[in-house]
Amino acid sequence: MAKAFVLIETAVGKTREVVAALEQLEGIESVNMVTGPYDIISAIERETLADIGDLVTRKIHSARGISRTVTCLVV
Repeated sequence: MAKAFVLIETAVGKTREVVAALEQLEGIESVNMVTGPYDIISAIERETLADIGDLVTRKIHSARGISRTVTCLVV
């Protein structure tokens, strides 16, 4: 299994909406609102690194209210 953390910045006032949307996606293990430079940190787990890439680019990036992400792969 491949794992990653996705650090997410949201548009002002959109954090709760983004959390709700991400919690519905398969492969996302946790979604947490945090303080600091990012608004949300999400842990994801998929079968392969390619599957992680697909989840991030096709599902997470398309969620309304996300302004920027940083994906950190677990090594």
